[in-house]
Amino acid sequence: MEIRLPELDRAHYEEASRRLDFKTKPRGSLGYLEEIARRYVMITGDLDPELPLRKRVYVFAGDHGVVEEGVSTYPQEVTRQMIYNFLSGGAGINVIARQAGAEVFVVDVGVAGEVEAPGLVKRKVVSGTRNLAREPAMTRAEAEEAIRVGMELAEEAAREGVRLLIPGDMGIGNTTPSACLICHFLGEPPERIVGRGTGVDDRGLRRKVEVVRRALELHRPKDPVEALAAFGGAEIGAIAGLFLGGAANRVPVVMDGFISLAGFLVARALAPGLEEFVFCGHVSAENGARPAILKLGLRPIVDLDLRLGEGTGAALASMIIETALRIYREMATFEDAGVTRGREFETQG
Repeated sequence: MEIRLPELDRAHYEEASRRLDFKTKPRGSLGYLEEIARRYVMITGDLDPELPLRKRVYVFAGDHGVVEEGVSTYPQEVTRQMIYNFLSGGAGINVIARQAGAEVFVVDVGVAGEVEAPGLVKRKVVSGTRNLAREPAMTRAEAEEAIRVGMELAEEAAREGVRLLIPGDMGIGNTTPSACLICHFLGEPPERIVGRGTGVDDRGLRRKVEVVRRALELHRPKDPVEALAAFGGAEIGAIAGLFLGGAANRVPVVMDGFISLAGFLVARALAPGLEEFVFCGHVSAENGARPAILKLGLRPIVDLDLRLGEGTGAALASMIIETALRIYREMATFEDAGVTRGREFETQG
């Protein structure tokens, strides 16, 4: 699977920076908001982005055979039950997305069994993955197909005018394959990355660490797609595809939490330099998220101890991204407002 990213034009970044410097404020006084605006302009190549942004959340749902190992406090049927909750607008992501003005699409990419519900996007690749502690979670063909689902949905969204993409996830047990992928791609030990997920106790955490360790010893993937196939899951693959499809279409993607981070690492391994097209929405409270983000040199937009997933942290961050763009588009310049510039401008003229 060969992925090529478009080239970014640094001139867009410089022009956005110049425009921000002439707003009625000391240079740089809006801190990271200004960097967010500059990066959005460079990623999209659009010097005058239309507001409000059209935003879309894709909640990718999948089940995981590794739940047989007792790695979650919730039964697998919760994945299916939550799909109905998403579709009826009652989940955490629905509430935050309404506030953010984002659409929410729910995609069955790997739920065990058939799910019938109005509004559900049916792109099933597997009917639940296999137990990664005993065998590869998916075949290579299934892993590639999961990535393609995300890429195709990103392309479709871009055609429909979406200007910010948010990957969400739902899948009981999915912090375990995510931990495997983060350990694999970042070379970190399970003790540093594995967390409590849905809230396992100390004994459950030790068991989960051991499951991840066993999986890492069992599977020795030679490339990113083989890693995704070994550990799963389908929703993580689709998230990886959404990152890739967003970049290919120059639509920024806002990384969510732990599961989203795993998908990002798969995508980044397929397309080095992908981080230039992505905003790190937040840092999850799940154990390994913070050290992973630090290692990657990413800066989260919000840090609120969230660990729900679903795209919630990224949806919150999308409001800050949009605020940064309002500053860029709507704040008056010194000339417009008739405000005298400070001495810091004397060297520039």
